[in-house]
Amino acid sequence: MKTVLHKAASRGRANHGWLDSKHTFSFANYYDPTRMHFGALRVLNDDIVAGGRGFGTHPHDNMEIISIPITGDLEHKDSMGNVAVIRENDVQVMSAGTGIYHSEYNKRQDEHVNFLQIWLFPKEQNIPPRYGQQSFEPKDRVNKLQQVITADQNGEGVWINQDAWFHLGNLNDGFSVAYTLKQKGHGVYVFVIEGDVDVNDQALNRRDGVGVWETDSIRITAKSDAKILVMEVPMN
Repeated sequence: MKTVLHKAASRGRANHGWLDSKHTFSFANYYDPTRMHFGALRVLNDDIVAGGRGFGTHPHDNMEIISIPITGDLEHKDSMGNVAVIRENDVQVMSAGTGIYHSEYNKRQDEHVNFLQIWLFPKEQNIPPRYGQQSFEPKDRVNKLQQVITADQNGEGVWINQDAWFHLGNLNDGFSVAYTLKQKGHGVYVFVIEGDVDVNDQALNRRDGVGVWETDSIRITAKSDAKILVMEVPMN
């Protein structure tokens, strides 16, 4: 088993006033050759956007882009004609494929929006762009892992163009849960949204992350009430 630890304070940061973004992996002006990606997981940004502000229309291609709001409302518009608001307990996936333009704005004027922006390298290049969004019940992840992203088009969660599965968990202090990887050769990256957990006895705090690979399973134990995101991705 191999592991890589990323403490919250070690992340890159870009503060533009209207945007305060923390980068687990190299992104924009933050570059660290030892932190380019974890397998297919290329970007894990923790973004806070001021009221009424946001990202103007810009292009993407051949990337799987996931948005997970933590607090607030994020308004999305794209060149496929999708107009949507993404809220807490929603998960959005955009397969950029051959190319897409989109914008993201804080829907509210009076408070910030905090969301995780996650990019994965795609399984197949140059597919037609595609949009998916789903709401999830928070009660279904209390002391268990709720699947929100799936590689199976008929599986639970939003389908993605990659052999990847994401789970959210709200764990009570002292609760322990095992995660068994679905495919050999995969790794799993655990990101702590709130609280404190141990992953295979590695202590993690708020906004810490740890990647684990060359293993069949991991065990996550809450050391306080905690919210976590578990991402299984190919390592090749």
